[in-house]
Amino acid sequence: MQLDETLIAQQQVVRLQALLEASRLIHSTIALDEVLHTVLQIVVRELELTGAFFTHFPNTYGDVPPEDERIAHTELFTAFPLHDKNGETFSELVAIRPPDRILTLDELDFLESLAIQASVAIENASFHQRTVEWQRLESDLAAARNVQRSLLPQTMPDIPGYTVAMRSVTCYEVGGDYLDIVPMPNGHITLVVADVAGKGLASALVGTSFRSAFRAMVNSGVPLLEVATRMNLLHHSEGQQARLRYVTAIFFELDPASNTLQVVNAGHNPAFLLSPQSPLGDEVAITKINASGTPIGLIPFSTYKVETYAIPPGTRLLVYTDGLTEVFRGEEEFGEARLLDSFCRCDSVQSEGVLESLWSTLDSFSDGQEQSDDMTALVLLRQAIPPAQTEVSR
Repeated sequence: MQLDETLIAQQQVVRLQALLEASRLIHSTIALDEVLHTVLQIVVRELELTGAFFTHFPNTYGDVPPEDERIAHTELFTAFPLHDKNGETFSELVAIRPPDRILTLDELDFLESLAIQASVAIENASFHQRTVEWQRLESDLAAARNVQRSLLPQTMPDIPGYTVAMRSVTCYEVGGDYLDIVPMPNGHITLVVADVAGKGLASALVGTSFRSAFRAMVNSGVPLLEVATRMNLLHHSEGQQARLRYVTAIFFELDPASNTLQVVNAGHNPAFLLSPQSPLGDEVAITKINASGTPIGLIPFSTYKVETYAIPPGTRLLVYTDGLTEVFRGEEEFGEARLLDSFCRCDSVQSEGVLESLWSTLDSFSDGQEQSDDMTALVLLRQAIPPAQTEVSR
């Protein structure tokens, strides 16, 4: 009797030592596949079983029947649930015994304890794997953000008698707003401000495609109206997913020699044109350049219209995406009327100063509330005639 008790005690010590060694091996790595492989290997080798596998993981060890055949062998399976830190079952450790073998209580206790250790190790490894994947995603998004920023105009063109400035701030790492300025061989300047439906990476991809098509057409000398028409048809033909990411866009062509501006507004929010009505600039005409057709890619055969505006000295143009009007303070929206009022009140004679004033007004209104959309704006300003020159002309 004493001999039997001693033998049982020795076996329990050996099993405990085996469990401690198994725990050390399981927690010696943070790689998920290695953890899963180590657990299954211990089950089969330590207890001399036929095989072992996890549910919800593809990993197996030993002689394990294919998944579609396992139901025929369930009488040889013994499953031990794996619980996460909240007590929810996320998998099972399944041991397969030989047909002529019954697992003892000690072996069952060993497997149950092993399953507890495996739960902790797998959850830790899964968390580590998600962290690594997230860090890689963050790195990729940071690179994508740098690429997208590099595609914006890096310097403003020198336009005699004019100043031009732009600003673009994305809601996420990358965004769907697009802005471009292309000097032409004939001295004209082509500009575009566009907003892809939605936000984030998918919209950024569409924006990059839009940029390529736009630049190819403009540099080929395609007229402004035809640019809008062709791009609409091209975008619509790219399929359903592209149509869901339609683009509101407003195209401009500035002729600095004649001081005229051609505009095609494809479903975009109105641009604001402030033009002095007297040489001294003490009276201002406000023009809203509204859409003449649908957004790019929404319907295949939309028609657009070119509008031409004179640009007298002191004229200011603001083109923006709806992220500027959709800045919120609580439930209150900044709105188009406030944006126009802020633009009219700004007394800066430089385009960059106008943008700085607008952004300061938006920041004050939002009171630090996080923005919910990409924000892009372009300001074009024709310099006013100096007072002395005005007196001479009189």
